Amino acid sequence: MPKQKTDDLIQLINSLTRAEKRHFRLFVRRNQASDDILFLKLFDFLDKHKSYDERLILKKLPGIKKRQLSNLKAHLYKQLLISLRLLNTNHIEDIQLRETVDSAKVLYDKGLYRQSLDILAKAKDKAYLVKHYTLALEIIEFEKHIEGQYITRSIEGRAENLARESLELNEAVYHSNLFSNLSLQLYGLYLRRGYARNEDDYRFIESYFNERLPKVDYRYLNFFGKLHYCQCHVWYYHTIQEFALCYRHAQKWVDLFNEHPRFKKLYAPQYLKGLHNLLNALFNTLQYERFIAALDELNTFPESIDLKTVRNIEGLFSLYKYIHSIKKHFMEGTFSEGTKLIPELMNIIQKDEYNWDERRIMVFYYRIACLYFGSGDNESAIDYLNLLINQKNPDYREDIQCFARILNLIAHFELGNAQLVEYQVKSVYRFLSKMEDLHAVQLEIFKFLRKILRIREEELREAFIGLKERLIEHEKNPYERRPFLYLDIISWLESKIEGVEVQSIIRRKFLTIHSPAS
Repeated sequence: MPKQKTDDLIQLINSLTRAEKRHFRLFVRRNQASDDILFLKLFDFLDKHKSYDERLILKKLPGIKKRQLSNLKAHLYKQLLISLRLLNTNHIEDIQLRETVDSAKVLYDKGLYRQSLDILAKAKDKAYLVKHYTLALEIIEFEKHIEGQYITRSIEGRAENLARESLELNEAVYHSNLFSNLSLQLYGLYLRRGYARNEDDYRFIESYFNERLPKVDYRYLNFFGKLHYCQCHVWYYHTIQEFALCYRHAQKWVDLFNEHPRFKKLYAPQYLKGLHNLLNALFNTLQYERFIAALDELNTFPESIDLKTVRNIEGLFSLYKYIHSIKKHFMEGTFSEGTKLIPELMNIIQKDEYNWDERRIMVFYYRIACLYFGSGDNESAIDYLNLLINQKNPDYREDIQCFARILNLIAHFELGNAQLVEYQVKSVYRFLSKMEDLHAVQLEIFKFLRKILRIREEELREAFIGLKERLIEHEKNPYERRPFLYLDIISWLESKIEGVEVQSIIRRKFLTIHSPAS
């Protein structure tokens, strides 16, 4: 068994809950005649040690020969998947539906055509009910295949009904796929090119989107067609930084689930992703009251579903909960309060409870650093920024990588580490010189930090005022606004000008807009 497959086996075993492990052991003993089950012994060993050590396995399990290991691991992996599928049959409707279709296939192979058609009819009704149109189409194709061999003569116009259903479903699935394909293409474009940074970028993305956008009326789309329609529009407006229109389509996405409450549980990942995009759009457009309402909707989600039954859903919920709970403190200027989230978040990251990818973890490090920086704890901010900066292969999220380095310089400046700032300026300059299409805001901040150590103390206040005025001019440019979402540099400059903490400035701005009297 290749190393990657071995790693996959270890990862699968480590992801199992107690209930899943218990079910697997019962499943094996119930289905195996021999008391000496080698792959179960291998499972118990790997479950205990949490890692793969071939020499130790052969020493501790003398019944296993080295030449058997590869096949044993492959068989163990297969049996684990079978056990998990059986355990999840009762609460995952997709598995139930496919199991029903499998039963119909068994009956068909035995020549029991009528019984097979009866089961398929029930499965098709359920597939329609949960909007699982691709599976409904698969069932219809199976029905057509059976009807070609077994003439029931029990339903008038049976052939015509099946042909009509097939055509209608084909059209619905086709249109849904067009929008899902466009959504995926836009995501790929975003990964390659990032946000629109200038007019040329904007025109290219606009042309790319409009040329591929299906000419289908939204009203005539099925549930998933509407869902993918909203999804591709959210990606498009997010990429061109039209956050108000991004909000409109993200809200339509969430409203679609509110119109079909049962689907929140059936298609929980899509619903949570919609809420996540809605919260991002509300944060980017600074709509605090609506942001809080959407965050409340997210936080009450566990009341409608047992998150412990599906690790993927539990992981997504936790991911989005922490992302937007931190952003809430950014909006309110309550950075010190926000740092209370960090221990439990870091516990999840260190235990790798949900298998979050490295990119998301790096962004969390940046957000945690911003919480500490806003609260005035610059040393802790630097600790988390270094986790991001010192990555061996920082080949992703250049925007975050860039601002991590700039914030690191600012934090060291705040601590009075003049020599370190002077040394790191050269390193940051080398990093920035490799980046393409730097924002003017980034360059303006960096130029200021390069010369700040040579500015006399009595002239510092005027220097801060000058930088603030230049940045406010850049803020008017729609393609230069995004950097301000990563780092509220204006509020930091105001804190230096007024001689107060940065979170005091942000909190004051928040209360001015959202105080009870306003």
